Amino acid sequence: MIYLKTDEEIELLRQSNMLVAKTLGEVAKIIKPGVTTLELDRVAEEFIRDNGGIPGFLDYQGFPNTLCTSVNEQVVHGIPNNKPLENGDIVSVDCGVLKNEFYGDSAYTFEVGEVSQEKRDLLLTTKEALYKGIENAVAGKRLGDIGNAVQRHSEARGYSVVREMVGHGVGRNLHEAPEVPNYGRRGNGTLLKPGMVIAIEPMINLGKRNIVQENDGWTIRTIDKKISAHFEHTVAVGKSEADILSSFKFVEEILTLQSEN
Repeated sequence: MIYLKTDEEIELLRQSNMLVAKTLGEVAKIIKPGVTTLELDRVAEEFIRDNGGIPGFLDYQGFPNTLCTSVNEQVVHGIPNNKPLENGDIVSVDCGVLKNEFYGDSAYTFEVGEVSQEKRDLLLTTKEALYKGIENAVAGKRLGDIGNAVQRHSEARGYSVVREMVGHGVGRNLHEAPEVPNYGRRGNGTLLKPGMVIAIEPMINLGKRNIVQENDGWTIRTIDKKISAHFEHTVAVGKSEADILSSFKFVEEILTLQSEN
């Protein structure tokens, strides 16, 4: 069942998503070679709790941490650990927050130190694909329009789209209907209506689209061990354009400052 949100509920969702955005900004401040993903996780949990939120992923269906941190060939659901990040890695940081009884959910894939042009190109295309999908989160369109936009943009540049992992509705529950695939046919799927709030989250691979689950029961990686990138926004379907409830503003302000120093 798809729960349509009132304007008041969408504002509460915006508050939760702004806390997610600011948390990712705090994480951006410390990502560098030598830092462990457990350190990122500790900073995120402390920041969320200090700002009146509850980590949305911690203990969700048994997940052990605040962040999902997926490095290089890991696609999503990576468990933070004590292994230092290395120069040239990429790391997807997925964060969820519960605040005022509503969830926020967003993800950003970071460069660690100096990365190859091949990795930068994948990150750029994945982020572009996210916004291509968001352009179609408009009343009167269908879920297939979102997936098709993501798929066409990514495949046109020679990448592959993960099929098994999808976006989802967001509200009082972290995962609600509908599922939001990153592939599809235009004009197909569920009709989009005002009040729908969905997380759009392309997971785009450098190599084959196929994935496997690691023995930890959580981490999803590419089957050919080539890199994967992941960006995610939570958006409210609008009458003329999507309302992006999460933000990369805080992350990108930090990254800009770091590049200037």
